[in-house]
Amino acid sequence: MMVQRQLDELRNLAAHASNWRTETGIPRVAMVQGNIPAHALAAVYESMVNLILTGSKSMTVGERVFHYDPASYFVMSVDLPAIGAVHPSSAGAPYLAVSLTLEPQRIAALLHDLPPAAAQCRPEGGFSVAAVTSELLDAWVRMLRLMKTPEDIAALAPSYEREILYHVLKGPHGWMLRDIASPGTMMARIGDAIRWLRHNFAEDFVVESLAEREAMSVSAFHRHFKSVTAMSPLQYQKRVRLLHARTLLLGRQQSVTFVAQEVGYRSVPQFNRDYFRAFGLPPLKDMAQLRKAING
Repeated sequence: MMVQRQLDELRNLAAHASNWRTETGIPRVAMVQGNIPAHALAAVYESMVNLILTGSKSMTVGERVFHYDPASYFVMSVDLPAIGAVHPSSAGAPYLAVSLTLEPQRIAALLHDLPPAAAQCRPEGGFSVAAVTSELLDAWVRMLRLMKTPEDIAALAPSYEREILYHVLKGPHGWMLRDIASPGTMMARIGDAIRWLRHNFAEDFVVESLAEREAMSVSAFHRHFKSVTAMSPLQYQKRVRLLHARTLLLGRQQSVTFVAQEVGYRSVPQFNRDYFRAFGLPPLKDMAQLRKAING
Protein backbone atom coordinates (compact mmCIF):
# COMPACT_ATOMS: atom_id res chain seq x y z
CA MET A 1 0.00 0.00 0.00
CA MET A 2 1.46 3.34 -1.11
CA VAL A 3 0.56 5.30 2.05
CA GLN A 4 2.11 2.65 4.30
CA ARG A 5 5.36 2.66 2.28
CA GLN A 6 5.49 6.45 2.46
CA LEU A 7 4.92 6.44 6.22
CA ASP A 8 7.63 3.80 6.67
CA GLU A 9 10.14 5.92 4.76
CA LEU A 10 9.20 9.04 6.73
CA ARG A 11 9.66 7.10 9.98
CA ASN A 12 13.14 6.05 8.90
CA LEU A 13 14.05 9.58 7.86
CA ALA A 14 12.86 11.06 11.18
CA ALA A 15 14.14 8.23 13.39
CA HIS A 16 16.87 10.36 15.02
CA ALA A 17 14.41 12.92 16.43
CA SER A 18 14.56 13.49 20.20
CA ASN A 19 11.76 14.01 22.71
CA TRP A 20 12.09 17.78 22.34
CA ARG A 21 11.56 19.85 19.20
CA THR A 22 14.36 18.68 16.91
CA GLU A 23 15.41 20.93 14.05
CA THR A 24 15.94 19.25 10.70
CA GLY A 25 18.11 21.89 9.05
CA ILE A 26 15.18 22.59 6.72
CA PRO A 27 13.54 26.00 7.32
CA ARG A 28 10.30 25.75 9.35
CA VAL A 29 10.42 21.92 9.46
CA ALA A 30 10.90 20.17 12.81
CA MET A 31 10.33 16.72 14.30
CA VAL A 32 9.84 15.13 17.71
CA GLN A 33 9.85 11.61 19.07
CA GLY A 34 9.16 9.75 22.29
CA ASN A 35 7.58 10.55 25.62
CA ILE A 36 7.51 14.34 25.50
CA PRO A 37 7.48 15.99 28.95
CA ALA A 38 3.93 17.02 29.81
CA HIS A 39 4.86 20.65 30.53
CA ALA A 40 6.28 20.95 27.01
CA LEU A 41 2.90 19.94 25.61
CA ALA A 42 1.09 22.79 27.38
CA ALA A 43 2.23 25.69 25.25
CA VAL A 44 1.34 28.40 22.79
CA TYR A 45 1.57 26.49 19.53
CA GLU A 46 2.59 28.32 16.38
CA SER A 47 0.40 27.94 13.32
CA MET A 48 1.45 24.69 11.67
CA VAL A 49 0.73 21.54 9.75
CA ASN A 50 1.49 18.60 12.05
CA LEU A 51 1.87 15.11 10.61
CA ILE A 52 2.02 12.10 12.96
CA LEU A 53 4.12 9.18 11.75
CA THR A 54 3.77 6.81 14.72
CA GLY A 55 1.41 6.78 17.70
CA SER A 56 -1.29 9.37 18.26
CA LYS A 57 -1.91 12.77 19.78
CA SER A 58 -4.75 14.76 21.25
CA MET A 59 -4.91 18.55 21.27
CA THR A 60 -7.15 20.48 23.65
CA VAL A 61 -7.90 24.07 22.65
CA GLY A 62 -10.31 25.78 24.99
CA GLU A 63 -12.91 23.08 25.58
CA ARG A 64 -12.48 21.42 22.19
CA VAL A 65 -10.45 18.21 21.87
CA PHE A 66 -9.07 16.71 18.66
CA HIS A 67 -7.49 13.26 18.25
CA TYR A 68 -5.30 12.29 15.33
CA ASP A 69 -2.85 9.60 14.20
CA PRO A 70 -0.91 8.59 11.05
CA ALA A 71 -4.17 8.40 9.09
CA SER A 72 -4.67 12.15 9.53
CA TYR A 73 -2.88 15.48 9.90
CA PHE A 74 -3.57 18.52 12.06
CA VAL A 75 -3.85 22.07 10.74
CA MET A 76 -3.56 25.05 13.08
CA SER A 77 -3.96 28.29 11.14
CA VAL A 78 -3.34 30.69 14.04
CA ASP A 79 -1.14 30.66 17.14
CA LEU A 80 -3.07 29.03 19.97
CA PRO A 81 -2.48 28.13 23.62
CA ALA A 82 -3.25 24.43 23.80
CA ILE A 83 -2.57 21.27 25.76
CA GLY A 84 -1.28 18.24 23.93
CA ALA A 85 -1.01 14.60 24.94
CA VAL A 86 0.97 12.02 22.96
CA HIS A 87 0.70 8.25 22.98
CA PRO A 88 2.82 5.41 21.55
CA SER A 89 1.41 3.09 18.90
CA SER A 90 -0.63 0.04 19.83
CA ALA A 91 2.54 -2.01 19.27
CA GLY A 92 4.48 0.19 21.71
CA ALA A 93 6.50 2.18 19.16
CA PRO A 94 7.24 5.71 20.39
CA TYR A 95 5.27 8.72 19.21
CA LEU A 96 6.92 10.34 16.17
CA ALA A 97 5.79 13.44 14.28
CA VAL A 98 6.97 16.16 11.91
CA SER A 99 5.66 19.69 11.53
CA LEU A 100 5.80 22.63 9.17
CA THR A 101 5.41 26.08 10.70
CA LEU A 102 3.11 28.22 8.56
CA GLU A 103 3.87 31.70 7.27
CA PRO A 104 0.88 33.56 5.76
CA GLN A 105 3.00 35.29 3.12
CA ARG A 106 4.15 31.94 1.72
CA ILE A 107 0.56 30.77 1.55
CA ALA A 108 -0.50 34.04 -0.09
CA ALA A 109 2.13 33.56 -2.80
CA LEU A 110 0.36 30.34 -3.78
CA LEU A 111 -3.21 31.55 -3.88
CA HIS A 112 -3.28 32.92 -7.42
CA ASP A 113 -1.98 29.56 -8.75
CA LEU A 114 -4.70 27.48 -7.10
CA PRO A 115 -7.69 26.07 -8.96
CA PRO A 116 -11.01 27.67 -8.00
CA ALA A 117 -11.96 26.67 -4.47
CA ALA A 118 -14.85 24.25 -4.23
CA ALA A 119 -17.56 25.00 -1.71
CA GLN A 120 -16.37 23.64 1.64
CA CYS A 121 -18.00 23.05 4.98
CA ARG A 122 -16.56 25.58 7.39
CA PRO A 123 -16.76 24.27 10.95
CA GLU A 124 -15.85 26.62 13.76
CA GLY A 125 -12.22 26.98 14.67
CA GLY A 126 -8.88 27.94 13.23
CA PHE A 127 -7.74 24.35 13.71
CA SER A 128 -8.89 20.92 12.61
CA VAL A 129 -7.92 17.39 11.53
CA ALA A 130 -8.05 16.03 7.98
CA ALA A 131 -7.40 12.64 6.38
CA VAL A 132 -3.88 12.24 5.02
CA THR A 133 -3.38 11.61 1.29
CA SER A 134 -0.65 9.86 -0.69
CA GLU A 135 0.05 13.11 -2.57
CA LEU A 136 0.66 15.01 0.66
CA LEU A 137 2.89 12.25 2.04
CA ASP A 138 4.89 12.19 -1.18
CA ALA A 139 5.76 15.87 -0.77
CA TRP A 140 6.74 15.22 2.87
CA VAL A 141 9.00 12.32 1.82
CA ARG A 142 10.90 14.48 -0.63
CA MET A 143 11.16 17.25 1.96
CA LEU A 144 12.64 15.01 4.66
CA ARG A 145 15.02 13.32 2.19
CA LEU A 146 16.78 16.68 2.08
CA MET A 147 18.19 15.93 5.53
CA LYS A 148 20.49 13.45 3.73
CA THR A 149 21.63 16.07 1.19
CA PRO A 150 21.72 19.38 3.09
CA GLU A 151 23.48 21.04 0.16
CA ASP A 152 20.17 20.74 -1.73
CA ILE A 153 18.00 22.40 0.93
CA ALA A 154 18.31 25.99 -0.27
CA ALA A 155 17.37 25.09 -3.85
CA LEU A 156 14.69 22.45 -3.29
CA ALA A 157 13.03 22.99 0.11
CA PRO A 158 11.00 26.02 -1.04
CA SER A 159 9.39 24.01 -3.85
CA TYR A 160 8.59 21.07 -1.54
CA GLU A 161 7.15 23.44 1.06
CA ARG A 162 5.02 24.99 -1.66
CA GLU A 163 3.80 21.52 -2.66
CA ILE A 164 2.89 20.60 0.95
CA LEU A 165 0.96 23.85 1.28
CA TYR A 166 -0.71 23.25 -2.09
CA HIS A 167 -2.10 19.89 -1.00
CA VAL A 168 -3.28 21.27 2.34
CA LEU A 169 -4.94 24.19 0.54
CA LYS A 170 -6.74 21.74 -1.74
CA GLY A 171 -7.82 19.65 1.25
CA PRO A 172 -11.00 19.94 3.32
CA HIS A 173 -9.55 22.63 5.60
CA GLY A 174 -7.74 24.60 2.94
CA TRP A 175 -10.20 27.45 3.45
CA MET A 176 -8.53 28.20 6.79
CA LEU A 177 -5.18 28.78 5.12
CA ARG A 178 -6.76 30.74 2.27
CA ASP A 179 -8.51 33.03 4.72
CA ILE A 180 -5.54 33.59 7.05
CA ALA A 181 -3.43 34.61 4.05
CA SER A 182 -6.09 36.88 2.49
CA PRO A 183 -6.10 40.40 3.98
CA GLY A 184 -9.49 41.61 5.12
CA THR A 185 -11.09 38.24 5.74
CA MET A 186 -12.52 37.54 9.17
CA MET A 187 -9.84 34.91 9.81
CA ALA A 188 -7.05 37.29 8.81
CA ARG A 189 -8.37 40.03 11.09
CA ILE A 190 -8.67 37.62 14.03
CA GLY A 191 -5.16 36.37 13.21
CA ASP A 192 -3.91 39.95 13.40
CA ALA A 193 -5.58 40.40 16.80
CA ILE A 194 -4.00 37.15 18.00
CA ARG A 195 -0.55 38.33 16.95
CA TRP A 196 -1.12 41.58 18.88
CA LEU A 197 -2.18 39.66 21.99
CA ARG A 198 0.78 37.30 21.77
CA HIS A 199 3.25 40.19 21.67
CA ASN A 200 1.44 42.37 24.22
CA PHE A 201 0.04 39.75 26.61
CA ALA A 202 1.44 41.50 29.69
CA GLU A 203 -0.41 44.72 28.89
CA ASP A 204 -3.92 45.56 30.01
CA PHE A 205 -6.17 46.06 27.02
CA VAL A 206 -9.74 47.04 26.29
CA VAL A 207 -11.61 44.62 24.08
CA GLU A 208 -13.42 47.53 22.44
CA SER A 209 -10.07 48.99 21.31
CA LEU A 210 -8.90 45.70 19.84
CA ALA A 211 -12.23 45.23 18.04
CA GLU A 212 -11.96 48.76 16.64
CA ARG A 213 -8.40 48.04 15.52
CA GLU A 214 -9.75 45.17 13.41
CA ALA A 215 -12.71 47.23 12.13
CA MET A 216 -15.28 45.01 13.85
CA SER A 217 -18.08 45.60 16.30
CA VAL A 218 -17.41 44.34 19.81
CA SER A 219 -20.08 41.63 19.54
CA ALA A 220 -18.79 40.44 16.15
CA PHE A 221 -15.20 40.50 17.37
CA HIS A 222 -16.07 38.40 20.44
CA ARG A 223 -18.07 35.95 18.36
CA HIS A 224 -15.45 35.47 15.65
CA PHE A 225 -12.52 35.40 18.07
CA LYS A 226 -14.15 32.59 20.04
CA SER A 227 -15.12 30.69 16.89
CA VAL A 228 -11.47 30.72 15.76
CA THR A 229 -9.73 30.09 19.10
CA ALA A 230 -12.42 28.43 21.28
CA MET A 231 -11.65 31.19 23.83
CA SER A 232 -12.64 34.77 24.48
CA PRO A 233 -9.92 37.42 24.00
CA LEU A 234 -9.46 37.71 27.78
CA GLN A 235 -9.27 33.92 28.19
CA TYR A 236 -6.68 33.80 25.42
CA GLN A 237 -4.59 36.49 27.12
CA LYS A 238 -4.83 34.76 30.50
CA ARG A 239 -3.76 31.41 29.06
CA VAL A 240 -0.77 32.99 27.28
CA ARG A 241 0.23 34.81 30.47
CA LEU A 242 0.12 31.63 32.54
CA LEU A 243 2.04 29.56 30.02
CA HIS A 244 4.70 32.27 29.79
CA ALA A 245 4.85 32.47 33.58
CA ARG A 246 5.36 28.72 33.81
CA THR A 247 8.26 28.92 31.36
CA LEU A 248 9.84 31.79 33.33
CA LEU A 249 9.49 29.97 36.64
CA LEU A 250 11.03 26.83 35.22
CA GLY A 251 13.92 28.58 33.53
CA ARG A 252 14.84 31.19 36.13
CA GLN A 253 15.36 31.42 39.85
CA GLN A 254 12.77 34.20 40.18
CA SER A 255 10.11 34.66 42.82
CA VAL A 256 6.46 33.99 42.10
CA THR A 257 5.73 37.66 42.81
CA PHE A 258 8.30 38.83 40.26
CA VAL A 259 7.04 36.46 37.55
CA ALA A 260 3.39 37.29 38.23
CA GLN A 261 4.11 40.98 37.75
CA GLU A 262 6.27 40.36 34.70
CA VAL A 263 3.45 38.59 32.85
CA GLY A 264 0.98 41.35 33.70
CA TYR A 265 -0.74 40.34 36.95
CA ARG A 266 -1.39 43.13 39.45
CA SER A 267 -2.55 40.67 42.14
CA VAL A 268 -0.30 37.78 43.17
CA PRO A 269 -3.18 35.91 44.92
CA GLN A 270 -5.18 36.13 41.69
CA PHE A 271 -2.17 34.82 39.77
CA ASN A 272 -1.89 31.89 42.18
CA ARG A 273 -5.59 31.08 41.80
CA ASP A 274 -5.46 31.22 38.01
CA TYR A 275 -2.26 29.17 37.93
CA PHE A 276 -3.82 26.45 40.10
CA ARG A 277 -6.91 26.30 37.88
CA ALA A 278 -4.74 26.00 34.77
CA PHE A 279 -2.13 23.48 35.95
CA GLY A 280 -3.65 21.77 38.99
CA LEU A 281 -0.95 22.85 41.46
CA PRO A 282 0.26 26.13 43.01
CA PRO A 283 3.32 27.58 41.22
CA LEU A 284 6.03 26.40 43.62
CA LYS A 285 4.64 22.87 43.93
CA ASP A 286 4.26 22.70 40.17
CA MET A 287 7.89 23.77 39.71
CA ALA A 288 9.10 21.17 42.22
CA GLN A 289 7.20 18.46 40.38
CA LEU A 290 8.42 19.58 36.94
CA ARG A 291 12.06 19.78 38.03
CA LYS A 292 11.83 16.35 39.61
CA ALA A 293 10.43 14.94 36.37
CA ILE A 294 13.13 16.67 34.28
CA ASN A 295 15.99 15.57 36.53
CA GLY A 296 14.65 12.03 36.85
